[in-house]
Amino acid sequence: MTFTLGMVGAGQFSSHFAALFQLHPGVSAVYATDVIEGRAQRLVDDLGLAGTYADLDAMLADPAIDAVAVFTQRWTHGPIVARALQAGKHVYSAVPMAVTQEEIAEVIDLVSATGLTYMMGETSQYNPATVFARQKAEQGAFGRVFYAEGDYLHDMDLGFYDAYKYSGGDDWKATASYPPMWYPTHAIGGVLGAMPRHATSVSCIGVRDDRDDGVFDKQVSMFDNDFSNMTALFELDGGGSMRINEFRRVGYPSPIRESRFRWFGTEGSFEQLAATSVWQDKDGVQDVSDLLASEPAIGPDDPLLADIAPSLREAFSSGHAKVHQAEAERLPAEFDVAPDGHEGSHRFLVDDFVRAVAGGTLPTVNAWVAARYTLPGLVAFQSALRDGERLPIPDFGDAPVPVGSPLPVRSEPSGA
Repeated sequence: MTFTLGMVGAGQFSSHFAALFQLHPGVSAVYATDVIEGRAQRLVDDLGLAGTYADLDAMLADPAIDAVAVFTQRWTHGPIVARALQAGKHVYSAVPMAVTQEEIAEVIDLVSATGLTYMMGETSQYNPATVFARQKAEQGAFGRVFYAEGDYLHDMDLGFYDAYKYSGGDDWKATASYPPMWYPTHAIGGVLGAMPRHATSVSCIGVRDDRDDGVFDKQVSMFDNDFSNMTALFELDGGGSMRINEFRRVGYPSPIRESRFRWFGTEGSFEQLAATSVWQDKDGVQDVSDLLASEPAIGPDDPLLADIAPSLREAFSSGHAKVHQAEAERLPAEFDVAPDGHEGSHRFLVDDFVRAVAGGTLPTVNAWVAARYTLPGLVAFQSALRDGERLPIPDFGDAPVPVGSPLPVRSEPSGA
C-alpha cells in the first residue's frame, strides 16, 4: 500500500523531509503548500515533487491527499494538526506537538476518535546517545535509573537568528523570543526515549536576557517572553528526577552536538559532552565516542543545504552512527543515497511514519508519547513565571495499544 503526502510548509527544514518522503517506496506522490508565495513551487521544482496547492484549505479538502507533514512555525502546529485530523488525513508533525495543554488534548482526542496516524518527528528518539542508552536499559545495565539530564544547547548566534529571519519576515524579532521551554522535546525526548517514564512535577528557573538586541524583549515578543536560558528539575513517576536545560545564549559549539544527555543508575551510568561520550560502571570507564559519532550523510555543498545557515549545516547533514547499524537494516534501499540530519535521525523518523500509515499501526512517537515530551516544558515555563514554584504536570496516560499495534477507533470523541 502506498499513499500520497502533502508538505505543509516549504521552508528550510521541510526540504530535507520532502526529499526523504519522495524517495520512500511507501509514498506514491508528494505535494507542497506554503503561505509565502513561490516557496512551494521552488520545493517542487528542486525535488521533482508532484505539484503544489494554493493553500492549506485546498490541500485538506482534496480526497486525493492521504496524509500531511506539518513544517510550519512551531506555535502553529497544534491547530493545523487538529484541522488535518478532522479532514481525515494522517499527520506527521515537526516539533513541538503544541503550545497549550488544550491543543495537546484535542490532538489526542482526535487520534483516539478517528484511528488516524499521528506522529511527532522528535529527532532525539534516534539520537545515538538515546539509542545507546535504550539498548543499555533493555540489557539491565543501568540497574535502576534514578536521575537523568537532557540539554538542548542552541545558541542564537549559531543559526537561530538566520532561521527566524527566514521564517519570520520583517517581524522576526517578535517570533525569535519563542520561550525555550516551549521547545523542550530535543532534551526531554532524548531522556525519556531511553526510559519510558513521565514527568509528574516541575520547578523551573528562567534567566532573563540582557543582550538588548530586541530579541527576548517583552516589549517586542509576541509571547511576552524575556527568558533566553531556562533550567528545570522534574520529578518522574516511580521515583527519581530529570534535569533539563534549554539554553539560547551559551558559549558552546551547538553545530557539533546541540542535544546531549546523561543517565545515572544504580549499576551503570552514561555521560556526554560536545565531542565525548562515556559509559561507566563500578569497574571503570569506557569511551564510546566512536560508537556514537555520526558520519556525514550529504556533502556541505549539497543543494538541500542551500537555504540552511552555514552554522547549522553540520546538524542537517549528519548521518548514521555505528550504534544505528542494526536498526538501519530495516530502512528502504532508496535511502542509501538520501539526505539525513540531526545525528542520523531523519531517515528513521520518515520510515516510522510511512510504516505506521501503511500498516494502520501506532508509531513510535505517537500522540501520547508526544504529549509526555511536550507538556512538561509548557508547565515548566509557567513555573519559571512563578519564580520556580513547583507545579504538578498533568498526564494523558499510556497509549491504548503498544507501538506497532492497530489503534482502536472510538465512535465519539471523549473530550479533554
